Amino acid sequence: MLQKVSKKTIVYVSGALALLSFVLHQFIGYHPLTIVVMLLTTVIAGTPIFLKAIGALRYKIVGIDLLVTIAVTGALIIGEYWEAAAVTFLFMLGDYLESRTIEKTRASIREMLDSAPKVTTVRRDGVDLTIDSEDVVRGDIVVIKPGEKVSIDGTIIEGEAYINQAAITGESIPESKSVGDVVYSGSIVESGYLLVEAVEVGEDTTFARILRMVEEAQDKKAKSQKFLEKFSRYYTPAVIVLAVAFYFFSRDIRLALTLLVIACPGALVISAPVSIVAGIGNGAKNGVLIKGGEIMEKLGTIKAVAFDKTGTLTEGKPEVTKVQGIGASEREVLRIAAIGEAYSEHPLARAILRRAEKDMGPIVELPEDSEIIAGHGLTFHYAGDRYLIGNRKLLREASIDFSEHTPLIESEEDHGQTTVLIAKNDRLFGIISIADTVRHDAASLVSDLKKQGIQKIVMLTGDNERAARAIATEVGLDGYYSELLPEDKVRKLSSLQKEFGRTAMVGDGVNDAPALAGADPGIAIGGVGSDVAMETADVVLMSAEVSKLSYAVGLSRATVSNMKQNIAFALIVAALLVAGVMMKTVNLSFGMLVHELSVFLVIVNAVRLLRYGKKKERRPKEKGAPVNEPV
Repeated sequence: MLQKVSKKTIVYVSGALALLSFVLHQFIGYHPLTIVVMLLTTVIAGTPIFLKAIGALRYKIVGIDLLVTIAVTGALIIGEYWEAAAVTFLFMLGDYLESRTIEKTRASIREMLDSAPKVTTVRRDGVDLTIDSEDVVRGDIVVIKPGEKVSIDGTIIEGEAYINQAAITGESIPESKSVGDVVYSGSIVESGYLLVEAVEVGEDTTFARILRMVEEAQDKKAKSQKFLEKFSRYYTPAVIVLAVAFYFFSRDIRLALTLLVIACPGALVISAPVSIVAGIGNGAKNGVLIKGGEIMEKLGTIKAVAFDKTGTLTEGKPEVTKVQGIGASEREVLRIAAIGEAYSEHPLARAILRRAEKDMGPIVELPEDSEIIAGHGLTFHYAGDRYLIGNRKLLREASIDFSEHTPLIESEEDHGQTTVLIAKNDRLFGIISIADTVRHDAASLVSDLKKQGIQKIVMLTGDNERAARAIATEVGLDGYYSELLPEDKVRKLSSLQKEFGRTAMVGDGVNDAPALAGADPGIAIGGVGSDVAMETADVVLMSAEVSKLSYAVGLSRATVSNMKQNIAFALIVAALLVAGVMMKTVNLSFGMLVHELSVFLVIVNAVRLLRYGKKKERRPKEKGAPVNEPV
């Protein structure tokens, strides 16, 4: 019967009875009426504890509920009715307060769930219909008005609007969106009117995937938590044996029962998971997806950080600044380069294609026998000729001499340009200069990371030495490694780990998947909408704001510190209580009161993590400088 009654009701009823029994005891002593009220309190508050203890024993789990059940049973046997009533009520009160407080630590996730729109307006056959969001299908035209939430991932086909993507990226400043731009579920249209073609719906949307990953992350345990749970499996039975032994030698049943209660490892067992849950919840609300307790611990103890460059320290939006022909017109060089890059997804390839389309209109010709050579460039055939597009390594390996033009190439690189070389058959055909822009917050991020205790911050890039040196100097890095292939980045990362210990790798989650997978942890920048980033990296910064990394590191360090505080506090309280029992200054009910207070205080301390970062001010944007990266 009591199983169907809410925990809140049990606490209120047993609390009222406990108070009544205390008053009766003070005025009429251990009168039969007083004893009846005490026993009633014990039954109401103690039945859920007893049932949980029996249920745990079926799975061969000796838990805290069993310790309390044994202690209360012993108290009843020896006639300590008030102790039995007080212990059961205090335990239930502590359990209720604990569950309520833990709910608060999950508030970030609950708020995110609540922000998912329940209904959506779709336009079908020219008629606007309001339907449940779960009934929207791919290809539907979704109508979104000012103040409404986006329920799908899709592409804008009509209209302009300012979109608040805080639920996804943690960035509260609205972004301007227009035709052709992508909008994500969970976003809010602050002003404007949009028609959006649904691309991903339901459980496949970015917002749904984030929620799923965060919920999974909160269930993934940290090493400290795993150790404490393993410890408690052996510790709790040991307490029972110790209490029996204590009674055997001292013949003091009250002290033996008190030892059972105060030795409950409740505060210790909960000290790690409650901090992890609060930390992950805070991160999710602020656009930082940390995939579990173990990842939180790793991020909170990193000693070194390695950055990729393009799309990480730079904006990843390079533009062609100059085209130079060698025995050919600039127009022909650009056309050939655009044909060769037709199948490439590299940011520099897209820059070439954009410039060619701008100058000459759509390029419809396609390359033949195209082959991408990772970290070097690509080769292809067109109109009977063989072409190479890439960096100097590519041409050297093909035995193509370009020494005559080396001063020109180096001059471009010294001015912050990437030089893409185009060769036709066995000679240099043209040079295309491309520039990217340093992220406005890159330098301040490096400074913040150093203040947070990161010992070494370096860059791993496929770019040439001149470009790497320029960007490293501008951003304030401790070092750089240039002209690296993807496998070279993995090796460099491994050497950093051996030298400094735990090392994080920060990339865009696309080109850097091998390095991200080998890092501890791998961190992806701008993961919103990116399947690769969200699946490969251990930590995903949902916005392209690289300064979020400083927030993530600070949050993880605060979480690890909070967890250590909780563990230390729990151990100190347990030690003091044991000492009090031995000195006969702690009785059964007082021991339970202190135990439950310690559990509650551990949780309250962890809840402080939910407020981490709320007082931090936004750093003003700074202008970046052009940098370079090879194809």
